[in-house]
Amino acid sequence: MISFPNAKINLGLHITAKRSDGYHEIESCMVPIPLVDALEMIVDTKKTTFSTTGLDVPGDAKDNLILKAYHLLKKDFPNLPHISIHLHKNIPMGAGLGGGSADAAFALTMMNNLFDLILDDFFLEEYAAHLGSDCPFFIENIPQIARGRGEILEPVTLDLKGTHMMLINPGVHIGTKEAYAGVSPKKPARKLEEILADKARWKDELINDFEASILPNHPEISAIKSKLYENGAYYSAMSGSGSSVFGLFEEKPSSMKWDDGYFQFEGML
Repeated sequence: MISFPNAKINLGLHITAKRSDGYHEIESCMVPIPLVDALEMIVDTKKTTFSTTGLDVPGDAKDNLILKAYHLLKKDFPNLPHISIHLHKNIPMGAGLGGGSADAAFALTMMNNLFDLILDDFFLEEYAAHLGSDCPFFIENIPQIARGRGEILEPVTLDLKGTHMMLINPGVHIGTKEAYAGVSPKKPARKLEEILADKARWKDELINDFEASILPNHPEISAIKSKLYENGAYYSAMSGSGSSVFGLFEEKPSSMKWDDGYFQFEGML
């Protein structure tokens, strides 16, 4: 069985409160995009294995979220057979695109189908929440507003059909500590749903709270955002805590030249 876990972008991202457990409360509209990894699972009679190709996946394989998803299900379904897992990594990691979360969520859905577990989305989202804050979003994998740690999801009406997206990642690593150090949690002045309903308001009002401190500290990220606007984007923002920046266009923009070391992706939403 093979599937293609996709990345996501954030339309607005508010840090609304700091929780007693150390996490932060957020509010964001997450949207799936057609930048994908490839994930394959085959039943194995001997042992469970995990391998990767494509972009380098750092860390010990046993700590990968895909394997954690397998062992999480195996606790409740001890008769799960061994599987051979292969991931071809194409989504940049630590880039604000949710690639690792997508891989884990798609793994849960694949195993649900492969082993006929007959778990509905509600239960899959509960499993996914144990793996990471963004993971539940990728179970339904439709535009949704995320609140809480990111696991409280509500579908949103959002018409992006025909929108051309350009995504650029300069390869700058933004650590969690740096990202949150420049943020003062606060309740947003306007409802996110209200802003999303009017694209004319997006440029000025659809804000990613991380940008206020990250863009001044990383001028190359700020320059990407400015260049996307200069070339006709009706909206541009950093996704998540960065460092990926995307631009949304009504029509495909003219070719733009970027630094050779930058990751580039274009696609239709």
